[in-house]
Amino acid sequence: MAIAPVTRHVTRATDFSVFEDLESNVRTYCRKFPAMFHRAKGAELYAEDGRTFIDFFCGAGTLNYGHNNEYIKRRVTGYLAGDGLMHGLDMHTVAKRDFLRTFAETVLRPRGLDYKVQFCGPTGTDAVEAALKVARKATGRTGIFAFTGAYHGMSRGSLGVTGALRARRAGGVTGQDVTFIPYEDGPQGQFDSIGLIERLLADPSSGVAPPAAVIVEPIQMEGGVYPASADWLRRLRAVTERYGVLLVLDEIQAGCGRTGPFFCFEHAGITPDVVTVSKSIGGYGLPLSLNLFRRELDVWQPGEHTGTFRGNQLAFVAATAACELWQQGQFRTDKAVAAHRLERFGRDVVAAHPRIAVRGMGMVTGLDLGADGGPERADRVQRHAFAHGVVVELCGRHDEVVKILPPLNIDIPRLDRGLCVLLDALSAA
Repeated sequence: MAIAPVTRHVTRATDFSVFEDLESNVRTYCRKFPAMFHRAKGAELYAEDGRTFIDFFCGAGTLNYGHNNEYIKRRVTGYLAGDGLMHGLDMHTVAKRDFLRTFAETVLRPRGLDYKVQFCGPTGTDAVEAALKVARKATGRTGIFAFTGAYHGMSRGSLGVTGALRARRAGGVTGQDVTFIPYEDGPQGQFDSIGLIERLLADPSSGVAPPAAVIVEPIQMEGGVYPASADWLRRLRAVTERYGVLLVLDEIQAGCGRTGPFFCFEHAGITPDVVTVSKSIGGYGLPLSLNLFRRELDVWQPGEHTGTFRGNQLAFVAATAACELWQQGQFRTDKAVAAHRLERFGRDVVAAHPRIAVRGMGMVTGLDLGADGGPERADRVQRHAFAHGVVVELCGRHDEVVKILPPLNIDIPRLDRGLCVLLDALSAA
């Protein structure tokens, strides 16, 4: 496929010295994408030196509705112009009232979900921390089952249920009270993880006590884009119900429409006990995280779990507008068309590169180069894509998977243009 040229009007050299001088070595994405970004619109990023990039990264899943979405922006700017309250802790506010009502009317009730909503703090890991705490408090148990390949955040409790040893070592976290079970699929192939869970829980001498909860991603994003099958999720729901174990679904990156429906678990027809939501729930890239749980699990006493920024008023405004987008037929149509195009791209990749494994669902696709060049080739693909105007992330155990996350409402010509760059990058690398 021919690559459409990327427009560049370089105006001046970029100086990164201030970052080298003052910012911690912990920074990562700026090393992969060496540009001084200063504007963004829809599916495009604009650098200070005049370069334009198609964004297949979307803030690691935070910008499902694209950059500066016009519908959401009007609501945000109107709220700012009206001197709307900006910080409210957990006080009653108009912005929070409007979000709760809209979220219930457009997301929860149409799906038959009778959840209470806890505002946890600014990031996804805060929602995971709250979910683990409420599960332990509600059940009186301390153990948690998690899965190999999982990623749930970088704070201490979330790291405890995250599989990556590198991240756990950096945080000084051990696996106390956490039992890791192989995920349904992974680099070593498929595994009967539900059978293992049943065996552990049925045997009083297994050495593993029934946990407070099982926490699982319906599609492992950072682990390498491994979707859980509907049947596997249904079996997991059945075994947790049988043994009185809470089922926590981490929808932080997979939710808000990334895989098709609003929640990824919908394709399995299950109802989790607890759901963690963040990233794109903020609508405009604004920090917001939620912990959703069955009403009888609301065992908190006032003040038992707090956070200075759990009441992000501007995020409530943006999130309300983002929920309203789901009622617009054009938005749903554009999302479906883009998903079909991305699926066809996966077939094109397999036809041209049979050793590349393609996995995904909806508006996420992973190109696994583990058997065809590995992380070195994936790195070359990423660098080639960036040099030709496409920003795309790597994931997987060794960064061997190219993870494609366009905005849900990206226009097809721009989507085609970016996918052409990636096809060329696979050949060039």
